[in-house]
Amino acid sequence: MAQEKCAIPKNVTELIRNTPLVYLNSVVDGCVARVAAKLEMMEPCCSVKDRIGYSMIQDAEAKGLIKPGEIHYETTGPEIWKGSGGKVDALVSGMVLEEQLQVQEGTLKNKTLTLRSAFLYGVEPVESAVLSGGKPGPHKIQGMGAGFVLGVLDTNLLDEVVQISSDEAIETAKLLALKEGRELGISSGAAATAAIKIAKRPENAGKLIVVVFASFGERYLSSALFDSLKKEVENMTFEP
Repeated sequence: MAQEKCAIPKNVTELIRNTPLVYLNSVVDGCVARVAAKLEMMEPCCSVKDRIGYSMIQDAEAKGLIKPGEIHYETTGPEIWKGSGGKVDALVSGMVLEEQLQVQEGTLKNKTLTLRSAFLYGVEPVESAVLSGGKPGPHKIQGMGAGFVLGVLDTNLLDEVVQISSDEAIETAKLLALKEGRELGISSGAAATAAIKIAKRPENAGKLIVVVFASFGERYLSSALFDSLKKEVENMTFEP
């Protein structure tokens, strides 16, 4: 029996896109809407920032600053639309640089999402809620809450900004690892917290809410995300 041939990528950039969309099942008690997560931590470098670098290269190619390549970029918005079967009612994303660039360019609210009147929710730290008119401040949610509004962000595209505390983000990230088997970063924990809160609103019963999980949790081993585990290990008693 002849073996089926698999297409081999020409280079790693061909792997940047088409990350999976999966449903959350074990951390959504009390929700009346479904919550699906866009796993950007499954990009080649385990981060949503893979798309940033790729976008910068494409922009330079378009401006003639570097030689154009032979690769095609499938944007996040169309991927989510395709992955959900065109049934997205809301998108929840942390306000990191990559999302801001995408909001500006309309890729998170592309024409298909807009035709469905999908809501776009931004997420920011409650301790540094500048998008909500607050003052910048220190927080523990790495990857969002820069303390100022970047010029590339078109806030008119945001239907609502949800504020999440550092403690909430960290606890949800832990629950996602424990109950969903998803080891994620703190910003993903913040986005998930917001998505779950939105999914509990009565008006969202039966709807599909997609949340972007931006990065893998391994790079946060030295952060506050693993403080409790570190203390637990430090207090362990060695038995010969």
